[in-house]
Amino acid sequence: MISFLIGSIEEKMEGAIVVNVGGVGFEVSVSSNTLQSLPMPGESAKVYTYMSVREDDISLFGFSSIEERDVFNQLITVSGIGPKMALAILSGLSLSDLVIAITKEDVKILSKIKGLGKKTAERLCLELKDKLSMFGVAESAQQTFDVDYDEDAVQMATDTLISLGINKNEAYMLARANAANNATAEEIISKSLRRYKG
Repeated sequence: MISFLIGSIEEKMEGAIVVNVGGVGFEVSVSSNTLQSLPMPGESAKVYTYMSVREDDISLFGFSSIEERDVFNQLITVSGIGPKMALAILSGLSLSDLVIAITKEDVKILSKIKGLGKKTAERLCLELKDKLSMFGVAESAQQTFDVDYDEDAVQMATDTLISLGINKNEAYMLARANAANNATAEEIISKSLRRYKG
């Protein structure tokens, strides 16, 4: 099995990179988070990998950190989640937000991830909440979500934040995190923009 690759980034494209290792180009599927964190083409990088071997296909999946690969390995143990779906889940939220959402069983946030239905999100929480609780998440990254909130206000705030250029998943996370005590859409937007780090 290939555990990692060290080489120059030859190419970056949506959902994948090509790593030049000693003159051999390895195409590696990656999450959007890994794609953003890896250096520009021509620069050297270490990419942690998972090799998927099937009868008709051999694929490499890459990660910028061991932690992301560890979460990926946990995701693919859940029934109905293959490597490609696991990568889509890792692309939907930052790693810390994903771990928090699963351990707090926040199915609404998880269901916002493209391709992840409510039932699979519920199964994800049920099977992984205890396993992922061991992953250290910085206190500053931890978000607690108040159960007493106005769903319509969150949706309005999310739409407004998206219109301001914020990523859909991040917009929802921000709105949901700032929706305590039935806050209005205006209050949620105001708090979200103050906390938004771009």
